[in-house]
Amino acid sequence: MTLVTESGLHTGPSFVLVHGIGMGHRYWSGLSRILEKVGRVYALDLPGFGDAPEPARPLDMVASGELLAELVERWRIERPVLVGHSMGTQIVAEAAAHHPELFKTVVLIAPTVNPAERTVAKQALRLVQDLSTTHPRVLWMGARYYLKAGPRWYIEKLGSMMNHRVETTLPRVQARTLVIRGEKDPVCPHDWAVRVATIMPHAHLAEVPGRGHETMITGYRRVGELILKHVRAGSHR
Repeated sequence: MTLVTESGLHTGPSFVLVHGIGMGHRYWSGLSRILEKVGRVYALDLPGFGDAPEPARPLDMVASGELLAELVERWRIERPVLVGHSMGTQIVAEAAAHHPELFKTVVLIAPTVNPAERTVAKQALRLVQDLSTTHPRVLWMGARYYLKAGPRWYIEKLGSMMNHRVETTLPRVQARTLVIRGEKDPVCPHDWAVRVATIMPHAHLAEVPGRGHETMITGYRRVGELILKHVRAGSHR
């Protein structure tokens, strides 16, 4: 089961927020406050994360993308802006690639997994590097969510992330895409973010100065500005 938290206006664009591994809808709270001023915000708790119950088996990235598309259709959310962070970018990419009729605008924040470092050890090292310099609020929130999900579930989902080759999916995403990276993000290095934006047909990259992997928490105002600018640019096409 996927849980959805709604907020904001019933007019304007709709935003569907897809969290990263071990997280949930609450870590979007700052960004949601920005987006809900202009439209409707749907923040998800994916199965087994946040407040959503654990399913019988973990879904891989492709299946999670299908689940996302099914949810959008079930809720009758018309042409939503898909926003994914970290693992959520892999799910968003799959949904957008397989359902171009549903998704015309995409935002990928700190996309994973960098193919040059696609091992659990490397990703763990980069995450530790990021957490060593991050804000205490991010540490507290992350610890709360990770403890709730539990180590077994986290490890199983991490395996799905590592097995997924997002670089083969990204070129098939036809949606207008904004790639956002925190300037100090070791999990999503600059070269990888540039490659993501380059291999996608309709993408561009923006970096948030002084921020790390959780830039949508620590730099939510700037991230919100970038997303709204991206949405407005599409509305004039």
